[in-house]
Amino acid sequence: MAVIDPSNQSESDNYKLLIGSILPRPIALVTTLSEEGVVNAAPFSYFNIVCSNPPMISVAVQRKNGVPKDTSRNAMSAGSFVVHIADESNVGAANEAAAPLPPDESELPAAGLTQVPSEKIPVPGVAEAKVRMECVLERSLPLGGTEGTPQCDLLIGRVVCFHVADELLHNGRIDALKLRPVSRLAGNNYAKLGEIFTLDRPE
Repeated sequence: MAVIDPSNQSESDNYKLLIGSILPRPIALVTTLSEEGVVNAAPFSYFNIVCSNPPMISVAVQRKNGVPKDTSRNAMSAGSFVVHIADESNVGAANEAAAPLPPDESELPAAGLTQVPSEKIPVPGVAEAKVRMECVLERSLPLGGTEGTPQCDLLIGRVVCFHVADELLHNGRIDALKLRPVSRLAGNNYAKLGEIFTLDRPE
């Protein structure tokens, strides 16, 4: 087995090991609202659950040359954002939202996504998502990089409202087969849900 010291190789090499081994990764399509009222949308696969009481989720937004991206800047300014779960029906549109548009131009029209108002926060959501979560920014942490120049902004969002398509819900649980979530692999590769199996927890 290879033993690799991350301090002895490049950031690019470490990135390849991370995205090639920590998988599949769920994909969050995040919408934010700029101070000028522009709705930004972008997909992120550095995304997961933080805790359930209260419900919190995390999205790590990588900076570009040390500069926060629109998603981080808007979330910190507005104090809120919306996370949508990417599935087979909308992953193509989520990918289109990754296009490098200027901050004053919304990704929604180009990606063919429909803006829909939220219930508890000013940031709009996307109608095409079967699951979306309205989040209040609980905390933003600059991490990584070098002193004075972080590499990413870790956004911790507290979910204040869930939106779940009726056909997915059964006794308060979401039917994964009907959601048909997709996940990110390495490179340009994605994965569908695949085979499901069950293991009982040890007592």
